[in-house]
Amino acid sequence: MPTSFEVVHNCGHTVIHDLSNRSADRRAGFARWLAGRDCTDCWKAARDADTQSKEEWLAAKRAAEQEAAAAWAKQFEMPQLEGPEKALDWGERSRHQLMTSAHTALVVEGSWDEADWAELEEKARSITRAGWWIDQREAEGSDLVELLDAAGEDDRGTENPFR
Repeated sequence: MPTSFEVVHNCGHTVIHDLSNRSADRRAGFARWLAGRDCTDCWKAARDADTQSKEEWLAAKRAAEQEAAAAWAKQFEMPQLEGPEKALDWGERSRHQLMTSAHTALVVEGSWDEADWAELEEKARSITRAGWWIDQREAEGSDLVELLDAAGEDDRGTENPFR
């Protein structure tokens, strides 16, 4: 019973596979299965290219989200966030997403009017720590009122430049 099989892969490459680690009754079937797949080198190349395209897609998505968040912050006069440089963009995107979700839940789909929303917006403006917004990134928009009430003094903006 053969243990090595010459397989012409789906990609066109021919590879000799040692299938001695498989039971004799499963070798031929596995060799046929391999023939329907790309060889290891082609599979790895496709996987690496796919990873690269995912990274490019994610970078483009993040850039679009960042642009939308910055435009929103400017339009609604939201303050600059504070924190480590690497957290600022993420915090800004998280704030935008949560505020948009809250507006939908409370005003568009809920019973709030614009005066109620303006009051909530003012509370949100007081939270300037980027990390706070990042920590709330998975919260429901309808929970924002309670979250803002629970925020501590260290989450709010301060006059102290040495903070």
